Amino acid sequence: MARTVARSVAAPLLFLNLVMYFIVLGFASWCLNRYINGQTNHPSFGGNGATLFFLVFAILAAVLGIISKLMGGNHLRVWRNDSLAAAGSSAIVAWAVTALAFGLACKEINIGGWRGWRLRVLEGFVIVLGFTQLLYVLMLHAGWFSSRYGPGYRETEYGAGAPAGEKGAAAAVPATGV
Repeated sequence: MARTVARSVAAPLLFLNLVMYFIVLGFASWCLNRYINGQTNHPSFGGNGATLFFLVFAILAAVLGIISKLMGGNHLRVWRNDSLAAAGSSAIVAWAVTALAFGLACKEINIGGWRGWRLRVLEGFVIVLGFTQLLYVLMLHAGWFSSRYGPGYRETEYGAGAPAGEKGAAAAVPATGV
């Protein structure tokens, strides 16, 4: 039971982040389309000097976050060290880009000016995702602190086979290069 503590917390976070990343992708795509078409005076858009950069990083963070959640779903299914490498590294990269979008959202809010409701919703989702993605990364790597919480980096319970001398173990053949 203790081995599934991080797993049972990471699974709802994975689903929550996946849904939020899809919402961010939808809103950022809509806003970027309006921005490219020159329709910044649309009643639900607006914006300022940081808007273009924020939208680009929000879309990048959403795409990386969605891919990271697919890898994370596979890791939660098998819950082993080898799947932790892919899930953990992609989650860290997704969090890093989300943190950049988080900073741009804060900058956009700080600059001020009129921003429509869609842009404000997008800013809010990116800010919340910055924290929930960090929490998800910490839950994935909980085994680093103690192997009771998940697959750690020191586990050797699976590998090349039974140790030499046990019943069923193959005799070691020296590698001589011949």
